[in-house]
Amino acid sequence: MTLASVPRYERERVATVGDRAVVVGASVAGLLAARVLSDGFERVTVVERDSLSEDSTPRKGVPQSRHPHALLEAGRATIEDLFPGYCEDLLSAGGVLIDGASDVKFYDEGDFLADGPERIPQYIATRPLIEYVARRRLVEFDGVTLRSECQCVEYLTESDATAVTGIRARDSKDEETTIPADLVVDATGRTSRTPTWLDEHGYGRPPVEEVEVDVRYSTVDVRRPPDDRRAVFAPASPPHTRGGVALPVEGDRWLVTLHGMHGDNPPADAAGVREFAADLPTPEIRDLLEAHPTAADEVAQYPFPSNRRHRYEALDRFPGGLLVLGDAIASFNPIYGQGMSVAALEALVLHHTLAAGGRTDLAPRFFDRAESVVDDAWLLAVGADFQFSATDGQKPRGSDLFNRYLSRLTRKAHTDGVLRDALYRVIMMEVPPTSLLRPEIAWRVLKPT
Repeated sequence: MTLASVPRYERERVATVGDRAVVVGASVAGLLAARVLSDGFERVTVVERDSLSEDSTPRKGVPQSRHPHALLEAGRATIEDLFPGYCEDLLSAGGVLIDGASDVKFYDEGDFLADGPERIPQYIATRPLIEYVARRRLVEFDGVTLRSECQCVEYLTESDATAVTGIRARDSKDEETTIPADLVVDATGRTSRTPTWLDEHGYGRPPVEEVEVDVRYSTVDVRRPPDDRRAVFAPASPPHTRGGVALPVEGDRWLVTLHGMHGDNPPADAAGVREFAADLPTPEIRDLLEAHPTAADEVAQYPFPSNRRHRYEALDRFPGGLLVLGDAIASFNPIYGQGMSVAALEALVLHHTLAAGGRTDLAPRFFDRAESVVDDAWLLAVGADFQFSATDGQKPRGSDLFNRYLSRLTRKAHTDGVLRDALYRVIMMEVPPTSLLRPEIAWRVLKPT
């Protein structure tokens, strides 16, 4: 499921379905879920264990926030629907608007892809700024409260644990309080404790799919001339286990990230990063690092061991009053930048699930619908990861054949802007991967050179 296959947000479709909802985690997934829930609940409380600053300072609990994040079209359009004017707010706060069809230099399969025939507006900012602008807009809604430095300790339940009725939380002073709720949403990401809680209360753990990739990142801030909005995307692709990305962000900077897969780890010092970049299959990122000074001495690092997916839709039983979304359901190799857009589409699915039946059997209905959102992103990310023989896990059915087709499409896109446009819109989660099999695209891919 992608942007093209989910009906857009319609506020008037959701009636009041409850008094209070609690969202655990002020991630992008949590903030967007809270916005959707504000339509159907009188009060929505977001609890976040980190301190939430009045600016775009990175949160302690999100170590990956110092690395580039992509607001793909599926995420951008959905967030703009939920917070009208969000994109302009992001630009006013320092974000950068580029043309994804020409400003993004996309290297794969041995060369750069041709520029696309149509302009693709793309909004670029750091993860902390994207979150900050969303938080600022969220608290403008009546009944919405953000509680920072507040950690969920446990779920409250009825005596037979058939329903979650709220949470017990602990603040920065170690004082505990209970927050009753008609619905609790777990948006705590990969650290989610819900599978353990379900197991302890007789529901069993959701089945887990895991695909090991052993990706590691090193990111440096590089000074950028204000009028230079180049972006470079050169993901690791066999036989090369190294890749890189450079994105223009607020503060006249590029975020430059080098990544390595399956043990090819980038170093933690600026000089080592430049040496690592010199071995990329194309010199653009190396040249950028050599031509422009760093904005800070620190090199941020982040390990990502595996794609992971919890199959909540496979559980026979699930407690009422509880929901899980975002990275707590599935997290993907960050090379492909899908996380925030998957979270946005899941929030949109939550909106339509509430509209279709309120709180009745909400979790099973949501998990069934969200499965198809995860399916498309999983096929792209995990399918690409299985181009490397060292990738370990359950391979999606048909991925070998699709990868061969995609490889040919990419090579043809070196000189065919229409194919670049088709591929880019799939990557942006605007249209499904199956759109690449349309006759007019397939002919361009398969016709003799």
